[in-house]
Amino acid sequence: MSRLVKKLKSGQSVIFDQGRFDEWCVYVVEPNGSKKAPYDETYFSELYEISKHYPKGKVYNDFVKIYNLTGRSIDHSVVSIIDEISRTYLPEHQNIIEKWFSVIYAGMIAEENKERAILKKRIKRLGMYQVLMLDMPAKEAAKFSYGKKWRELDEIMKKYGF
Repeated sequence: MSRLVKKLKSGQSVIFDQGRFDEWCVYVVEPNGSKKAPYDETYFSELYEISKHYPKGKVYNDFVKIYNLTGRSIDHSVVSIIDEISRTYLPEHQNIIEKWFSVIYAGMIAEENKERAILKKRIKRLGMYQVLMLDMPAKEAAKFSYGKKWRELDEIMKKYGF
């Protein structure tokens, strides 16, 4: 059974629904009802492009505000903060920021609820940091953790301060 994370101003919705492994799969639902699970590479890439219009670190720091408040369940005060953050962007970027920050927020909740995940939401932060602060290509950042042991990733994250 799907659970609403956020209804977006664009008419789309971000939800949790059954995926291949569990009921924590994040989907973007179109106004016509079709749904699609977004790829990390897609939102990394779009957020990177938006970040070029703002001072270095703005998009990342705004993400960290959401990251710091993310737990194991949907918190409607965080959903409201996403709206507040979105309004600090140029009008042409607001809906995109709202959408991808909502998707990432849901993705972090999902990571926090994965039974065997050791790194939890930190894995999303690593990708965001790599793309937005280190200028790593989105495709590379999205696949960076593949095949790596959690301890190796943990050391990398600690080096970056999280």
